[in-house]
Amino acid sequence: MTYCTVPITGEDSGHATIEEKDIQLSSPIWRLPIETLSEIFLYCLPADEYLLPKSVLGLAPMLSTTICRRWREFAVNLPGLWCSLQLASHVNFQRKALGYDSWFKRSQGCPLSLRIGCSGDLSKLRHLLQPYIQQITSLTLYFSDCNEPFMIEDFHSLKELTIYNILPNNNPNQNININLSLSQLPTNLRRINIVADLFYGRKELDLFKDSAWAGLTHIEIDVHGLDSFIRVLCLCPNLTSMTVYGIFPNNIRTLEPVMHTNLQSLEIVGNQGCKSGRVLGLFDVITLPSLRTIEVSQMGAWPHKEFKAFLTQPKCSLKSLVFGAAVLSTVQQREEYATFVPFFIVLGCGMCGCSPFAF
Repeated sequence: MTYCTVPITGEDSGHATIEEKDIQLSSPIWRLPIETLSEIFLYCLPADEYLLPKSVLGLAPMLSTTICRRWREFAVNLPGLWCSLQLASHVNFQRKALGYDSWFKRSQGCPLSLRIGCSGDLSKLRHLLQPYIQQITSLTLYFSDCNEPFMIEDFHSLKELTIYNILPNNNPNQNININLSLSQLPTNLRRINIVADLFYGRKELDLFKDSAWAGLTHIEIDVHGLDSFIRVLCLCPNLTSMTVYGIFPNNIRTLEPVMHTNLQSLEIVGNQGCKSGRVLGLFDVITLPSLRTIEVSQMGAWPHKEFKAFLTQPKCSLKSLVFGAAVLSTVQQREEYATFVPFFIVLGCGMCGCSPFAF
């Protein structure tokens, strides 16, 4: 954590009133070490890390600047108070830009975490961010009626990216702009969460084959088809965790075996009702020697035969298996899984009447 010593200059250095000096001598808070006061100020930040300048006048860190002159100077010079911000590209942006810029300057080069509403023309927003893009390590983008992509290839310090797709039907080009934004990523990016209701097929995923997806260690994504699931694994050989929300209308078509040596945690959420059941074929073609945890839900009747064969692979070292809602299996099948996996839990599902229990 970065601390900053507040310089006492000018008026504060020798022109304090008698009343101010008396307060300083009598109040214990004036005798607190700088490190302690810094911790107090940082502790008072709101639970939501992304702050809106105008709406937080009654909250830290803005509140800290209104108590007294000395607290204002201390707060303004404590970079950790100014490292997260929520801003929008369209609502009175020109008037707010000065306040945004002042906020960024107070961060004094520390890593920034931003949440940005992307609408309309993004050129002024890009101009505002340009001096600070190498500080941005975490970025959340809300696309809403956006006329252009938000290109981040030059955000070389960015580690985590989250994308939301708001009102996608209002602008037919918005999905295209999101995909263009994802097609050129900074090489140091490690985590992507695409909460965009965009179900990627193999064709759409091929747009990203020459991007920096190979460096990702975590991804959350919507896919259409089990073959798209395999394609994501191939695009991201360094993944250690993966969450997939999928529409799986057909069995897998990929016949070639696929090995991913780094994946440790996998969550699959399907769209199947409790009466649905079929052979997936997914576990017949994938080998995941580093996998430790699988959690599945909304998959209908679970493909017992192929999954059991997956668990008995010599390179399988699964430690935890979780069946969430709408994953159907018999008691006998669950008992078999419990012999292969040290920790196995079935969560309750109101749709089919089963109760949660662990093996």
